[in-house]
Parts: sequence; structure tokens; C-alpha cells
Amino acid sequence: MTEILPRAAVLTGGLVAATLVLSACGADASTNADGESAATAITAEDFGGMDALVKAAKEEGTLNAIALPRDWANYGALIDGFEKKYGIKVKVENPDGASQDEINAVTSRKGQDRAPDVLDLGSSFAYSAAQKGLLAQYMVTDFIDIPDGQKDGMSRWYNGYGGYISIGCDAHRVETCPTTFKELLKPEYKGKVALNGDPTKSASAFGSVYAAALASGGSFDYIQPGIDFFAKLKRKGNYTPVQATAATIMKGKTPIVLDWDYLNARYTDEFKRKGLDWQVTVPEDGKFSQYYSQAINEKAPHPAAARLWQEYLYSAEGQNLWLKGYARPALMAAMEKNGTLDKTAAAKLPKVSGTPSFPTEAQLGHAKDDIAQGWGKLASR
Repeated sequence: MTEILPRAAVLTGGLVAATLVLSACGADASTNADGESAATAITAEDFGGMDALVKAAKEEGTLNAIALPRDWANYGALIDGFEKKYGIKVKVENPDGASQDEINAVTSRKGQDRAPDVLDLGSSFAYSAAQKGLLAQYMVTDFIDIPDGQKDGMSRWYNGYGGYISIGCDAHRVETCPTTFKELLKPEYKGKVALNGDPTKSASAFGSVYAAALASGGSFDYIQPGIDFFAKLKRKGNYTPVQATAATIMKGKTPIVLDWDYLNARYTDEFKRKGLDWQVTVPEDGKFSQYYSQAINEKAPHPAAARLWQEYLYSAEGQNLWLKGYARPALMAAMEKNGTLDKTAAAKLPKVSGTPSFPTEAQLGHAKDDIAQGWGKLASR
């Protein structure tokens, strides 16, 4: 997804940030038996191994998370699994927040106990956060198995799970469901096409504009055709500014939704029990795949728990829980090779042809700038 960056010297500021008030027994919960701080550990071995990391994380007792809906990529099961395994309470703030909300929380609460420990960010937002020095360096145990194009060379972020932009459609309310971006422009879809958020804040909406660009003569270097596509969709009256949610779909307000395939696929199962036929297609004219990146706040108030959470997410258990939520885990190829992949869950993924390709960091940065400038003009038209 990005170029591998050169390794830089380990940041030394983390030690200062992690030096908290000592407890009565004379040891900080975020330090190991040798007095080393979890805030400066780049690997579990740096901290004395997994046992030492687990012990320190349990002593911290809490993990501050943000923008993790329980029904998004099976995060409910991941949170429950982590709490049960380690006895650490996961506090999730603003579960329906966007990637930019996460970054805002990190910057506005720097040094505060209620700052987020861990982040789940769209790739363009992860790049931005890393460039601003907001993310800690940490390599999970299986870091080497994460594809080279999907991790930061300084280990400040790495992809966790992802999928493709897809078209979800309520077949009870839409006579013929669209399967391509081109078809979305048809008059019969007036007022029916929605996004899951604002492209300047939401990674899934951002990806939808990128996919529209690829379907309209654009490229990873040229997202403007995607902005133009939505401007045209708006002029025709097909685009609705209502943010798509399960509730808006059930009420018929957003019968056609552009979103990640793992979210639309989950809706298929969820709505089937309620008598709604939700069909999902990955459009062949605009195949755009992207992953959400995992990262640790460089000033995490619970640095050991933050690192243990990452280890859990990249364990076979964590990766397969993402897979059960219809998301494609970053370690999927390695797990398939070593026999730890849940084959039943993998077989339920929406079908896609070809091999995905990803924009580089520079391409995503330029696209993000173009979206920031162009989307506001579109909204005012």
C-alpha cells in the first residue's frame, strides 16, 4: 500500500512520556522487572518477552480505544476476546467516529489519561499521523509476515484488515440493483445512492471516491474523475447526503450504499433475519481495495496494554475474528500457508477477480488533498 520507509533512530521522548508517578511498591505498572518502560519497547522481546508484556498490561488494567463499532469487522468479538483472555478492560470512546476524529483525540489529549492508546485508521490518515510524529514504533511478533506494501518501514503502523469498495442494494426497494459505477447514474436510482460518511473524514467514503475515479478514467495519481462522478451523481439527483447506517437502510432512506465489502456483506446476514434482501457486488469498473491500519499512540497512557492489543490482533485468533467479520486480514496469505486460516470464514468473502493493487503514500497524500479541496465545492453546488 505504500513504499517502505527507511528505519530511523528510536525516539527517546517516549521514556519521558511514560515516566509516571511511582506506586507504593516502587514500580510503574508500565515497566518490567528491570525498570524498562513499555513506552519505548519496539518489540515484545525489548520488554523482556510476552510474559513480561502481559504482566505489565494486566497491571495497567485498561485499554483506551476509539472509533471501534462492535458491528464493524467483528470488533465486538475481538474486544470480548481480548478482555476474556487478559482480564483487561477495553474502553471504547465514540464508536461511530471517523479516522480524523481519532487523530483529533490524540492531538487534543496529549499527555492525558483519557487519550486513546490505540488507533484504527484509514491508510491515508495513518500516513498523516505518522508524519506528524503521533505514532509509536512497535513490531508485532509476526510483523515480517505482513506484506511489504502494507506496513511502515519504521513500524509505526501496519495494515490489519481490509476489503474492496462494494455496492450494497436493497433488492426489495430497488427493482434492478446496480453492479457498476456507470449504472449508478441511471435515472431510476434518483435519491437512492449514499456513502458511509464524508470523504474528507471517512476512509470508506474516501475509498468510494477513489473507486469512482478508477471507473471514470482516473488513476491512483488522478482522483479528480471520482469527485466529478459524484458531482454528476448529485446533479442527476441520485446522490443523497444522508450518511448510510443500518438504521437508514432499514428505513429505506439509503437503499443503495457504497461501502467496504465486509460491511455490506455483514448487512446481508443481519438484514436477512429481518426480511430484507441486501445484495452485494464489487463493481468490476472500479475495483478499489484498501486496508485499515493499526497503530499505537506515541503518548499512550497504557503503553503495555496498547502493545498487547496489537499482539492479539495479529495472532491467529485475532486475524480469524476479523475474517469472520468478512474482512480480509493482513496475514491471510501467511496463515493460509501455515494452516491457521479459518477456511470456512474465508469461503464466505465476496468474490473478486484479479489481484488488488494499492496507491503509494505519495499518491494517497495527493488524493487526500484533492478531496479536501474538491469535496467542499461539490457540497456547495
